[in-house]
Amino acid sequence: MTATHSHHHHDHGGAHAQPSENRRRLLLAMSLTAGFMVVEAAGGLIAHSLALLADAGHMFADAGSLLLAWLAVGAAQRPADDHRSYGYERFQVLAAFVNGVTLLALSLWIVVEAIQRMLAPPQVAGGLMLVIATFGLLVNAGMFWLLHHGDREDLNLRAAVLHVVGDLLGSGAAIAAALVILTTGWMPIDPLLSILVALLILRSAWRLTRESTHILLEGTPDHIRPADLSAAVVETIPGVQDVHHVHAWSLTGRGAMVTLHVRLDRDADAESTLRAIHRTLAQRFGVHPRPTPGPDRSSTTGPSPTYFKDRGIRVSTATTSPRASTPGSGPAVLYCWLIDSLLSLIAN
Repeated sequence: MTATHSHHHHDHGGAHAQPSENRRRLLLAMSLTAGFMVVEAAGGLIAHSLALLADAGHMFADAGSLLLAWLAVGAAQRPADDHRSYGYERFQVLAAFVNGVTLLALSLWIVVEAIQRMLAPPQVAGGLMLVIATFGLLVNAGMFWLLHHGDREDLNLRAAVLHVVGDLLGSGAAIAAALVILTTGWMPIDPLLSILVALLILRSAWRLTRESTHILLEGTPDHIRPADLSAAVVETIPGVQDVHHVHAWSLTGRGAMVTLHVRLDRDADAESTLRAIHRTLAQRFGVHPRPTPGPDRSSTTGPSPTYFKDRGIRVSTATTSPRASTPGSGPAVLYCWLIDSLLSLIAN
């Protein structure tokens, strides 16, 4: 049972990139990264440049991260099965988390290494450093353009773009350091700019890691406040006694899943109340259930609930036995499962 969500946060102005297109972009970016990483590492060793070595180390991590992202996109396309009833889309969030942790560790390593080099600055070959860094800047700019034009709502692809942005900043810092060394001979500029780039990467990596961790821990999406949702249903819809057991989580960061339990008055009509809930959720929260076939009725011996499907929401109405009832509570219980998907979390 699924429902769509209106794109009220961002207007992306076009269709989302297909997973196969994302995989193609990731594979090409990974090939470019691995190839230039070898060149930059060799140049960094010859020129004794921490900026080049740091960027080469970053690109090494990027190559592995892009490979992981590429594999995650493929895994996410697998259909749901008995072992993964929600499917495999969350592989992409897991890949984003691993990439974020890798970036955090790499940034900290660069800072530690840079501090050591500031205490004892080595001689840096500025000319060779400038040539390699300039070439690296062009390669990284091309990869950024390639990935930035993919699916901007994909947290996994966003992590890959963040890696490339780090490389882009690293190449720019290496160029700036090389120019300063060539013109002034001041060697500490190399580790100083390396620290600056590491801190910029650290900030973005922390945000990415925190967001992916929030999703993996079934955290409530930012755009949904269970208390506000409950209050909106109770205060605006006649016949609703209370709303409880409200849970909201996300599978991939682009969508949210919401479950809630609504208790009705004895004389409340379930179908009309359901339609009122639809209107309230659509108007207040942008939730629009997707139609599904119905009705689907089941019958068993003895008193039992009747199940039917209406516009993507499964409803169960049952007469509560006296032992299960509390004074003043209505006997009709409405169970609604709402699934809200396709949120835009990344701005253009």
